[in-house]
Amino acid sequence: MKQTTWTWDIFCRVIDNHGDLGVCWRLCADLAARGHHVRLWVDDASALSWMAPSGCAGVEVHPWAAAEQTTEVGHVVIEAFGCHLPEAVECAIAKQPRTVWVNLEYLSAEDYVRRSHGLPSPVMQGPARGATKWFFYPGFTADTGGLLREPDLDSRQQKFDTHAWRTVRRGQHPLHVQERWMSLFCYEPHGLPALLHALSCAPQPTYLCVTAGRAQAAAAQACQTLAWPTQGTGHLHIIPLPYMGQTEFDQLLWACDLNFVRGEDSLVRALWAGKPLVWHIYPQDDLAHHDKLRAFYQRTNMPHSLRQVHEVWNHVTPLAPLNWPSALPPDWLTWSQACRDQLRKQTDLCTQLIGWVSQRRRRL
Repeated sequence: MKQTTWTWDIFCRVIDNHGDLGVCWRLCADLAARGHHVRLWVDDASALSWMAPSGCAGVEVHPWAAAEQTTEVGHVVIEAFGCHLPEAVECAIAKQPRTVWVNLEYLSAEDYVRRSHGLPSPVMQGPARGATKWFFYPGFTADTGGLLREPDLDSRQQKFDTHAWRTVRRGQHPLHVQERWMSLFCYEPHGLPALLHALSCAPQPTYLCVTAGRAQAAAAQACQTLAWPTQGTGHLHIIPLPYMGQTEFDQLLWACDLNFVRGEDSLVRALWAGKPLVWHIYPQDDLAHHDKLRAFYQRTNMPHSLRQVHEVWNHVTPLAPLNWPSALPPDWLTWSQACRDQLRKQTDLCTQLIGWVSQRRRRL
């Protein structure tokens, strides 16, 4: 039986850290790999030059301004993270009643996600008044929209050569049987100087691979606070990385023993890596991110010692010291692998989204 394919219009606004664009691009690429035609409308596509330098067959990238003149839309319109569609797009939706309008929401482990996933949102004003858009929530349980996971992800990860990857980046440093590798993708965590100090004093060498942008700036500031050279000291070797494409970033997470990640896209990729992780959640002025963080580690049964690190890393307990363990506790790895195995039982987000849209279209 021939698979039904559609044209998808995905709208994205880049807020400040390119995370929204990262999620949208992975969704676009996954849909295109399954035979769908995708148009990504974005107000700042500059990060795609390093995030996806080769582009993707089946995905067209258009400037947001061009959507303000459009007269028609595809079979599906995705309003990513409540970005508010241009008026012209809403007009086109009103003229095409079989178009499915989806509000793709942010990822959270909080209980409201399960209650809100799939609910209709009647449009009460504007040119699309009378239409309905639908909430689609990613999540960590079977009654949510799941997580982005490409069908070939596991096979690619199994073929990955960690030793070869590390050899290239180790440079002139000799191989050490107990060496540790960590990635750092963060904002400006309160506990970073304490982490660097602990790693420098540890008995085994640590290679800390620091991603470009805010993470490198934060690491440089922490080194300045400690009166260190930026390449690290003692048993800590700091490796600055260039801006990386999504494929290269995934490989970074596979190659490391512990991953410090931030935002949404890198959290999901770290979960699929099956390695211990520390999540730097996006900070909010009203501290709502504290509840979101706690919901995550309660939902995933995170070990107590790893929860304590998260509390300090995210400034939930600002006066508590970062008591970094001299060796990674075995239950951290057990937890991360159990999380991955449990989440693999879910149907991935793209498959769920396609099936869900198909149901909506049959009812129109």
